[in-house]
Amino acid sequence: MVEMEKLDHLEERLRAIEGGGDYTFANLEELFLVPNIVTPPKFKVPDFDKYRGTTCPKNHLKMYCWKMGAYAKNEKLLIHFFQESLTGVAVTWYSNLEPS
Repeated sequence: MVEMEKLDHLEERLRAIEGGGDYTFANLEELFLVPNIVTPPKFKVPDFDKYRGTTCPKNHLKMYCWKMGAYAKNEKLLIHFFQESLTGVAVTWYSNLEPS
């Protein structure tokens, strides 16, 4: 009986890995925090000091805005690439935000 449960569990894991249409989202657009983003030609994400959630968030936002200042009018770009300035629990929090 225990062996059968193990086999069932392995089959379930294999189906999860292979996919098979069991995903809870219908299309990939649901995964994007900022849909329909257009990245400018030759855009390169600046190097950021990564925010880990342990320092002053206001200072981190200031530094992010200063480095991305050339793109201040492109709100979608600013939101999309903000994740590049995060790490650890901060990036986990950000990646779990609902798209809007």
